[in-house]
Amino acid sequence: MPTGTESKTIGLLALAGLTPYQTKDGEEYMNEQQMEHFRLLLKAWRNQLRQEVDRTVTHMKDEAANFPDPVDRAAQEEEFSLELRTRDRERKLIKKIEKTLKRIEEDDFGFCDTCGIEIGIRRLEARPTADLCIDCKTMAEIKEKQMQG
Repeated sequence: MPTGTESKTIGLLALAGLTPYQTKDGEEYMNEQQMEHFRLLLKAWRNQLRQEVDRTVTHMKDEAANFPDPVDRAAQEEEFSLELRTRDRERKLIKKIEKTLKRIEEDDFGFCDTCGIEIGIRRLEARPTADLCIDCKTMAEIKEKQMQG
């Protein structure tokens, strides 16, 4: 049974018409085929998010009503508020995707920003916008928890 992250990745790959990248023996890390795979994946994800934004705008225009009943009006406002919060998170994600696409263009994709080692194909399949290897990300999360706690 796939986890939540794995399900999202499978969905992204299917959306882009891709299958998980299968590395070949002796294949160089972040070669042109791998870069193209992630470029297509990220562009498909960005397009899906943009379509959601368009759907939200259309939905809010079509569904906006001035209900005389305060409970109905409050329910609609709450629904719109939740939708707008979701779209705001997606807007931030689109920026992150575009930053990642720029890294691909600059041939700086797939390597940890902190230590410089390979992030890894499987991690990038699960989180295409990852810019830290799993060890550096784990350390960053531990430090963050210590700062909060």
